[in-house]
Amino acid sequence: MQISVRSSKKIDKKLAILNVLKEHEAPLTSSCILDLLSTSGLELSERTIRFYLAQTDQEGLTRPCGRKGRVLTEAGLAELQSSQVMYMPGYLSAKMDQMVYKMTFDLAMRSGTVVVNTSLVEPQKLASCLDKVCKVFEKGYGMGRLMTLLGPGETVGQITVPPDKIGFCTVCSITINGVLLKHGIPMSCRFGGLLMLKDGRPFRFTDVIHYDGTTIDPLEVFIRSGMTNYHGAISTGNGLIGASFREVPADSRQRLLNLSERLEEVGLGAIMEVGLPNQPLLDIPVAPARVGVIVVGGLNPIAILEEVEHRIVSRALAGLLEFDRLFDYRHAAKRLEQYL
Repeated sequence: MQISVRSSKKIDKKLAILNVLKEHEAPLTSSCILDLLSTSGLELSERTIRFYLAQTDQEGLTRPCGRKGRVLTEAGLAELQSSQVMYMPGYLSAKMDQMVYKMTFDLAMRSGTVVVNTSLVEPQKLASCLDKVCKVFEKGYGMGRLMTLLGPGETVGQITVPPDKIGFCTVCSITINGVLLKHGIPMSCRFGGLLMLKDGRPFRFTDVIHYDGTTIDPLEVFIRSGMTNYHGAISTGNGLIGASFREVPADSRQRLLNLSERLEEVGLGAIMEVGLPNQPLLDIPVAPARVGVIVVGGLNPIAILEEVEHRIVSRALAGLLEFDRLFDYRHAAKRLEQYL
């Protein structure tokens, strides 16, 4: 899959506006932003700038300050920081490897750190969709059944939750790689994509992005592009959800299946399908002496908010969090009450 040139230009313009706000501590009006962008050689109309600012307000990247204009939020700063790696080939794969080696989770002891994804969302918006979010977990379309909530001011990785938001954290599926590596099974990630479900079962991948060719997590791209269909998945079993295709050595297949059961017991079940040695899985060929594995996406539960046009800022591989800070999704409603 490729992002269209038109879409890329739209992203560049938005980032240019955010970058101007970053360089100035005081609030800036759309006319001030226009003047500053013109100085740097980017010609935009004030109407276009107001359009993008309305969008960044919705996404929580900017905050209106009355007639004074707007300022950049913590989420906006995080957006800029992630965009700075756009031209670094292999960045995502390198970050995934780094996280795998840094996590300390011990499956037997059920303790240590796991890799988490983090989404910034208004508590009221989360509450309005919480039943559907939990349904994604219930149907097995989320990474296990564990999550946590972070209050304003709390930090994970380089993300600090702003005053008007909470952090919704789910376990990142790359945690599976870390657990397997500690048990002597190297797992390689080939691509992330949209997985079509039929009657609740994996049918085929419709769109994919290879990890070696992107600096942005594939699922982040598909969520922002409005290409998912979690409502269909949870209501009829027919939809499009985020998943990844990975490979392990063929000789480790039975050990992988055994570990998958143990991961399920502790709330980290994420392996949807395991292929046969040297055999295609969902028509996707595997390398010699390898086995294909389909792993569900960690961002899936919160992504359903995008389908009801609640704009959220989500970051895969956001950071490391202690396993004992996670709780079962069925307790989410009670935990959310303190932020409403």
